[in-house]
Amino acid sequence: MALAGALAVAEAIALATRPRGRLLAAPPVRAEDHFSAEEIARARRFVRPQLAIGLAGMALEGVVLASLVRRPPAPPAGLARRSLAAGAATGAALSLTLTVAGLPLAALARRRSLDAGLATQSWGGWAGDVAKSTALGTAFAGAGSALALELMRRLPRGWWIPGSGLAVAGGAVLLLAGPVLLDPLFNRFTPLPAGPARDDVLELARRAGVRVRQVYVVDASRRTTAANAYVTGLGPTKRVVLFDTLLNSFSPEETRLVVAHELAHVHYRDVPQALLHMAVTAPLCALAVARLTRRLTPAGEAGQAGEAEPEVLPGLALAVGLVATPVSLIYNARSRAVEARADAFALELTNDPAPFISFERRIALQNLADPDPPAWVARLLATHPTTVERIGIARAYEAGERWSDAGPAMGSVADFGAVGSGGERGSDGAAAASAAGAASAADGATHPPPG
Repeated sequence: MALAGALAVAEAIALATRPRGRLLAAPPVRAEDHFSAEEIARARRFVRPQLAIGLAGMALEGVVLASLVRRPPAPPAGLARRSLAAGAATGAALSLTLTVAGLPLAALARRRSLDAGLATQSWGGWAGDVAKSTALGTAFAGAGSALALELMRRLPRGWWIPGSGLAVAGGAVLLLAGPVLLDPLFNRFTPLPAGPARDDVLELARRAGVRVRQVYVVDASRRTTAANAYVTGLGPTKRVVLFDTLLNSFSPEETRLVVAHELAHVHYRDVPQALLHMAVTAPLCALAVARLTRRLTPAGEAGQAGEAEPEVLPGLALAVGLVATPVSLIYNARSRAVEARADAFALELTNDPAPFISFERRIALQNLADPDPPAWVARLLATHPTTVERIGIARAYEAGERWSDAGPAMGSVADFGAVGSGGERGSDGAAAASAAGAASAADGATHPPPG
């Protein structure tokens, strides 16, 4: 019941925070009208096995966690079972185990990306990134595990209440600090230099009612040939980041549309909205996690005051995965609507559908993306509209279709402050995600442009 309640709340919040108004009614578009049969076949030969590898990795993680629930590992010798150190060490070991278990599949995906020409980084560089992200992951897992066990001991029936608040606070801190503390560990970020591209950003921002402070270029080409752009950060760390591969491979008109799309996310405050969605859904999700954890590990957290031991952690991790997966599918639907709105905003701002269509075609080819994936992938896993859907949006605009905007009026100011102030910095949305974003593109995860 708790899981059903969490999903119902997540769906209600997703519906309440979806873009209001009528988005462009995209006519049906056939992939064959914009891509050759060989281009479509090449993308699918790459993407579909990569998707299978990704799903296999998720299944493997579930199997590993389930086996550890049945036979939980003992805390490291020499540490008191109920000490914070024992909880931290067990959580860190659990994170490391899951990473090591998934390495063969990750290496297989990377091998296929190298063969396809999508990945550019050496195996040594990739191993270095894996080592850094693993170190960060184990540190976060250790700290989170120690904190979770302490809450379970102090509040055996209600630990999920402060736990949900701390999870949201942690997400906000990572979003705030990630661009300046974590991302520079993986990439080099430089302010967008003076020139036509910078002038375009300032002009588009003025027309969009956005005060631009930080627009950076990331050296994505050291890992991948894929192109992308994204908005990240919170408050003073908020920024737009452009892949260097985008600036080097696409025309100024196409790049303008990408920038306009990213400015839409700032204009509509999509990042804070996503954080708000997380904050509202977190309590019921945490309750569902608590109840699943109790069922999965009756010997560890059976509701007896102060009885939580480190052996409960595999069950807790499995419960988090079982709750987060369906919630993420609900969020994906909201995300697709948000991205469609950003596409419509970009078309309105630039009034130039032709380069929008050419960009969607070219970036799908460059990123080896399936322009028309299976319906179940597009409706469950995708965070963006498909390439053919996005081309359809541009076709609708080209035919004179316009959209009704019930959000902030164009020209209302969203603070994003002066291009490139603050010098060299990092950027991305999740912990160490600039590496994850570039690496996922390089290793064949669908990396939708832009977003």
